[in-house]
Amino acid sequence: MNAVVVAVLVMLVLSLLRVNVVFALLIGALAGGLSGGLSFMDTLTSFTDGLGAGATIALSYAMLGGFAVAISRTGIPELLVSGVLKLVNKDGEATRENLAKALIIIALLAMAIFSQNLIPIHIAFIPLLVPPILHILNELRIDRRLIAAVLTFGLTAPYILLPYGFGLIFHEIVFTQMELAGLTIDMADIPKAMAIPVAGLLVGLIIAVFISYRKPRDYHKTTSTIEGTLKKTASRKDVIVTILALIAALVAQIQTDSMIIGALAGILVLYVFGAMKWREADDVLTEGMRMMAFIGFVMITANGFASVIQATGAIEPLVESVSELFAGNKGIAALAMLIVGLFVTMGIGSSFATIPIIAAIFVPLSLEFEFSTMAIIALIGTAGALGDAGSPASDSTLGPTAGLNVDGQHNHIWDTCVPTFLHYNIPLVIFGWVAAMLLG
Repeated sequence: MNAVVVAVLVMLVLSLLRVNVVFALLIGALAGGLSGGLSFMDTLTSFTDGLGAGATIALSYAMLGGFAVAISRTGIPELLVSGVLKLVNKDGEATRENLAKALIIIALLAMAIFSQNLIPIHIAFIPLLVPPILHILNELRIDRRLIAAVLTFGLTAPYILLPYGFGLIFHEIVFTQMELAGLTIDMADIPKAMAIPVAGLLVGLIIAVFISYRKPRDYHKTTSTIEGTLKKTASRKDVIVTILALIAALVAQIQTDSMIIGALAGILVLYVFGAMKWREADDVLTEGMRMMAFIGFVMITANGFASVIQATGAIEPLVESVSELFAGNKGIAALAMLIVGLFVTMGIGSSFATIPIIAAIFVPLSLEFEFSTMAIIALIGTAGALGDAGSPASDSTLGPTAGLNVDGQHNHIWDTCVPTFLHYNIPLVIFGWVAAMLLG
């Protein structure tokens, strides 16, 4: 069996069996490397060589966790929590409860979308916004799988479709890698080609919101890590300083293209202007880093996993075998290419990193099957994006889990990865295939 398939299957099966994702990635990498012909030591070397690529991301998330807890200590989240609770509890009216549910879902969806295109802070908003409202979600009996689905949609669909912020980076990667593979395209065609696949994501979101997770779900009324810190009443000064800190973090991140510097700038503003005391610094940063440490370790391990997969050289044979198996059948070939993209991205956890891997192979393969340029864009863009929603190693799933599992009542695999895989990857395969066939 192909080494890529072995590695990803082992990782996914272990994850579904509730084995820690870090260990699942490590064991999957070892299984893939050994089945791909690498010796144990070569596999281990490839794995450790790839770990360094995830260090920057891990530190970024640790700093963001510290910034999130620092914001929570100012008392700002308490204003949000108390305000929404008043809306929920007033007169006990069901209409107000439904309104509160709708407002929370819309607000989180809008913030997630803005985090990709308008205010490119990616998942940095999740530890700031989600943990403080877990009490509200419990009061409203909102299924957290619904919130995970909403957040993951907002973290994926915008960058796939819109060429702004992280979307511009994704589109530039598609453009550059297709050009390097021998096919020059117009970047303006990418949103047009990806419109149908993204419509599939929208269908998945609608199903999640109005069908799958519309029923109430009860959670234990426990106090989460961040909720326990909400004891300070925010003064007018705290509000102003917090806004300045958020602006400083945003500006610093945009100017330096570094989440580390952005989080550092925000923390410094809180310290300098007295919204948080120096004597609290160590406890606050340690608490925040602990909250985001899981994401950091997974991202580091995922980079080692990706390094092993690439070292086996098994990706190209996987695609070539697909070409030989379905030679002459355009429809099945398109479906097979999408499935290959799903496997690669599920293992690596990054659509941005998947495009360079598959574009060099998919472009000549697609031309051999006489797909049009627009259809090839749809195939490569969809194949790269597949798995981002649903992968245990993707920050699009790790981010929501980090916010929703602060009180230990939200499982990363069964409450985030499985729901988002079912609602987004399956429609994305279907609509991506339809796009390839319609665009010809």
